[in-house]
Amino acid sequence: MKNITISFLNQKGGVGKSSTVFHLTGYLASAGFSVLMIDADPQGSLGNGYFGATEIENLPPEHTLAAIFDDENIAPAPISLCVPTMLEKVGLVRANHQLAKYNIPEPERSGIRQYALRGFLDELVETLDVDFVLIDCPPNLYQCSWNALVASDFVIIPVPPEDFGAQGLRVVHQAIEQAGVLNPDLRLLGHLITRMDRRLILHQTYERKLRQQYGQSVFASIFPEANDFKLALSSRLPVTQRIPKSRSSQKMSVIGLELLARIHTSNSKQQKVA
Repeated sequence: MKNITISFLNQKGGVGKSSTVFHLTGYLASAGFSVLMIDADPQGSLGNGYFGATEIENLPPEHTLAAIFDDENIAPAPISLCVPTMLEKVGLVRANHQLAKYNIPEPERSGIRQYALRGFLDELVETLDVDFVLIDCPPNLYQCSWNALVASDFVIIPVPPEDFGAQGLRVVHQAIEQAGVLNPDLRLLGHLITRMDRRLILHQTYERKLRQQYGQSVFASIFPEANDFKLALSSRLPVTQRIPKSRSSQKMSVIGLELLARIHTSNSKQQKVA
């Protein structure tokens, strides 16, 4: 199977992008896949999850994703930016505040820099055997998110069932469409409902609205709000590794299985069209 690159994007913060990448990686690893995570967010949440804030915040720029955008210094070998995690066959390209100065608005005007991440990944996969690349985007549609779209096969939009998370989705859809000019292979894999609490009538109402509005584009499975995910994160492990027999781990497995099925279906349709 060709490696699959997926961006997790929403221009709102706190919608569960980093948590989804963190725990979904755990499922994919438990299913036998090799995964490379790209932290494209200057907040460095993925790195914080695996290594702690102190280590991530003190990284020099040449050890982070910022290095691929630095035109003044010789770019390091892509493989040198990939560090192993505690999970077998799972690596991470880290980020911190050093990335912020490159995350500029109107990225479509930045010329060749729009392809920085794509070029990085193209070179990297020649030396690194990986099944999935998961990109955690920042909560905006600036350079880092744009680079992720240009480099990806698919996009997943995490959406909590509430006003703030669902607002602005039209702009996200437009960004995906615009990036498709540079990357014709880019496809929306779906909207994933995150941080769902079924005890709340408000959440139930917004879930129905999202499904009515976006139909089959919304994942049937949901990412619930549960303490198990926070407990696992505090242990620096995804829930499928930290609490493998929990309900939360089962939920993540269901999401992972649906993701794999959607990729298979999308690729099959594309092959028929071709």
